[in-house]
Amino acid sequence: MNRKIILLIFLLFIQAIPAISEEQGPIRDEKAREAPPTRDMITLSEGLRLVTQESRVIKIARADEAMAEADALKSRSALLPSLNGSLTYTSLAYQPTAIYSPPTGTVYIPQGQRDFYAYSVAIQQTLFDFRGNSSRYGASKMMLETKKLDTRRVRNLIALEFTVTYFDLLEAEKVVAVAEAEVGRLETHLRDAKALYAGGVITKNDLLQAEVRLSDSRQRLLTARNQKSIQVSRLNNLLLWPLRAETRVVEEGLPGGINFDIEAAWERALEERPEILIADGTLKALQLDEVAKKSDYYPKIFARGSYDYMQNYYQLHEGNWSLIFGMTVNLFSGGSTRAEVMKNRSQQYQLLEQRAKLVDDIRLEVQKYILDLENARERNQVTRDAMEQAKENVRINRARYEEGVGTATEVLDAVNLMSVAETNYYRAIYDFRRAEAGFYYSTGKDLREVYR
Repeated sequence: MNRKIILLIFLLFIQAIPAISEEQGPIRDEKAREAPPTRDMITLSEGLRLVTQESRVIKIARADEAMAEADALKSRSALLPSLNGSLTYTSLAYQPTAIYSPPTGTVYIPQGQRDFYAYSVAIQQTLFDFRGNSSRYGASKMMLETKKLDTRRVRNLIALEFTVTYFDLLEAEKVVAVAEAEVGRLETHLRDAKALYAGGVITKNDLLQAEVRLSDSRQRLLTARNQKSIQVSRLNNLLLWPLRAETRVVEEGLPGGINFDIEAAWERALEERPEILIADGTLKALQLDEVAKKSDYYPKIFARGSYDYMQNYYQLHEGNWSLIFGMTVNLFSGGSTRAEVMKNRSQQYQLLEQRAKLVDDIRLEVQKYILDLENARERNQVTRDAMEQAKENVRINRARYEEGVGTATEVLDAVNLMSVAETNYYRAIYDFRRAEAGFYYSTGKDLREVYR
């Protein structure tokens, strides 16, 4: 009896194991999703490929493009024949009957059945409508092209945002390295100061000054590391990766040289910027839409063929074919057509003014990036020389301090100037890289091709 009970408990335990595993599986999967995965290094070109394919704003733009395509198909349907069918069943209270009164007396003649069904099949095609439907279809196709251009604009805009964030992260890494180097230099100075203080060479004030400067440097290092973490999260957000993923970026070389001819840059921007092309395409769509609206003033000529059948035993032909050539015209609509044409012309005028303003803004944007490039390039040269001088200044002041000739303040100031020079140098480098990306974007170049 005891063996049977033990066997029964064992079997129940075996059956419970899959249920426990099924309950724990989703929990483990959820924890795995929450855990920040470690990513390999990502290059700028690979990141641009990912962000321009998977970004949510790109998917939203593609949805707009798909809706515009559906609108174009809807407009095209007006150019094709329409085919309609109907089927009805009728039940009357009284049978249709005619009264005939000859001299011999009144005669009642049935004209139809009390209960009958009927069906009809008709096809109709507009033959000529003064380019109304064709203009609507042309306008919808032009709007589809503008949506495609807008997707291109959004793709390049998100590429610019990713590129700038990528360079921000590279700069943050350099700033952290500079802060770490400063902490290392101050720790070395503090050790030297402690040794000199123990030997009675310096006073307690020099030692305290070194400790305070080291504490301040460590705080700046913590701030720099926090800024780097923020930049990593921004990059992960653009890539749709977990925000806490340990993403690392790779330093890459510069693309080809930049032509600083402002006139050539303006001309290229006006030819390539999708915003200008969108404005031009929208203007053409409005012009076609105006033609379509004006067509409501004129008649529409159509052809209609049909077959109609009505069940009636009292008629010779229950079904009949028909072919109709007809014309319809709107004689009066309360001035709605005229109002729509006026509205369309106002939209065209507004768009022309918006395009002119857009041209001015793009010219200003191109010029700004060129000035930023020239400024960053000059700063790069100046800060490179200053950094070399700061290194030499640290070496000289440290040697003088160790010999007992220099002061602790001179060493600490030299270390601080070294950090400032290095920070300015790296900031000038990445200001140039960011301005470079902005310049390529402002002239309408695809950043994925630039940084391929």
